[in-house]
Amino acid sequence: MHHDAAPVITTVTDPALADEIAAVAAATFPLACPPHITAENIAVHIAKALNPQRFSEWIAADDVDVIVAQAGPDGPVIGYTLLLHRPPEADDVRAVVPGAQITEISKMYVVPDHHGTQASGQPAHLLMDAALAAARQHGSTRVWLGVNRGNERAQRYYRKMGFTVAGPRTFDLNGTVEHDYVMTRTP
Repeated sequence: MHHDAAPVITTVTDPALADEIAAVAAATFPLACPPHITAENIAVHIAKALNPQRFSEWIAADDVDVIVAQAGPDGPVIGYTLLLHRPPEADDVRAVVPGAQITEISKMYVVPDHHGTQASGQPAHLLMDAALAAARQHGSTRVWLGVNRGNERAQRYYRKMGFTVAGPRTFDLNGTVEHDYVMTRTP
């Protein structure tokens, strides 16, 4: 597979892309899950939380940005990030991410054959740059994300991108309580 074309980064406004983004979400989410999560729990989460209808709603929402990386102009979606420009809902996150103008990088995934490609720009870096720019545009003073404690590769990447661990958070993945780190930085 040739990765000659530089990835094109776009903030999605057309809900017609929801199906393709949801397909990328379904393909990439399991790769970030720790080994103890069952295939069934992963499948339930994808069906409930990462379906095309949810992506259509996110694309339409004023306080949410869906940003995609495509393999060249009009190319396939090879990665995406979902930004929530709103204060965190969970108490354990609010405790370590104070302030009113907050952006959560809720999701950031790139399909595996584009991880760390040395072509003309790494999709993950370009998505992160776009995410931080969007947070600044929304006037956010902090950007945060949750990363599974077991996902050291992702933690290394986020540290390289200027994030530091602010504290722990828990969340329920279809009945399994997961323990994450909350990582933050200024946009």
